[in-house]
Amino acid sequence: MFKQLLSVAGLGVALITAACTGAGAESGATKDIVRYGAGDFPIAKAVEVPAGKNLVFLSGALAPVVNDKAPKDSQEAYGDTQAQTMGALRVIEANLKSMGLTMGDVVKMTVFMAGDPKKGGKLDFEGLMAAYTQFFGTADQPNLPARSAVQVAALVRPQYLVEIEVIAARP
Repeated sequence: MFKQLLSVAGLGVALITAACTGAGAESGATKDIVRYGAGDFPIAKAVEVPAGKNLVFLSGALAPVVNDKAPKDSQEAYGDTQAQTMGALRVIEANLKSMGLTMGDVVKMTVFMAGDPKKGGKLDFEGLMAAYTQFFGTADQPNLPARSAVQVAALVRPQYLVEIEVIAARP
């Protein structure tokens, strides 16, 4: 009886070891990233990244100046929510490219948004989506990240309305 218990315990340890190391019928390195749809809304409700994939965490990106004729510390220099979202996403796209990645590799996005003073301090979600949908859920780039968008009291400088950080998975 004692030998049978040891045998069963040994099998349990072997199964736990196999699960933790990815050994078994299919290792995590051969599995694909799975994106779970969120209906008609262009985000994933979840993204599953299997073992064996490297995650790349990009720091928050802000928009560059879009109007160099406007005062440098003004919102006009950086544009409205749509322009700032577009600018931040282009910065992210360039950073990813420099690492051999694309927007299609983004698995998680967090968008920090300040209310637009020109809209009475309200969030311009439509402006965010107008720019976002040019990068995600398109015919050229159908991969959708899991995404959160939150309104914050303010960003690092008052002229900024949008800051975006992403996590990408290296294929």
